[in-house]
Amino acid sequence: MLIGEYQHSLDTKGRVNFPAKLREDLGESFILSKGLGDECLFVYSEEEWNKLTEKLNSLPLSKARALQRFLFAGATQVQPDKQGRILIPQNLRDYAGLQKDLVIVGASNRAEIWDQERWNRMCEEVTSDMIAQTMDELDF
Repeated sequence: MLIGEYQHSLDTKGRVNFPAKLREDLGESFILSKGLGDECLFVYSEEEWNKLTEKLNSLPLSKARALQRFLFAGATQVQPDKQGRILIPQNLRDYAGLQKDLVIVGASNRAEIWDQERWNRMCEEVTSDMIAQTMDELDF
């Protein structure tokens, strides 16, 4: 399970030191894609990416094609270098508005990469009532 919140900086070449704990759980290489519903990046292990691919491929093309285009066209496989850095392609940096300061978070079966300012704004929008409502729906 991917958990935790990590602060890192993007270097001038578009690389970020990816947290060691998350690298351990994701494996030697993993997939970066555009986030769904948020202007961030999703990070999947190859195993989770394959599960997502199978689910999308099981849908009728008429329902799946827009999501397939969105996810697969912008996705890339990355492998951390010896220093634990990954290169985030320019198109994904642009999509997520990644500047210098980043937040990398574990989100259960995936990680997410956020621009620090966007992460802070998103966190401010989440209210205790929203969390309570979801917890009620889950019978917590």
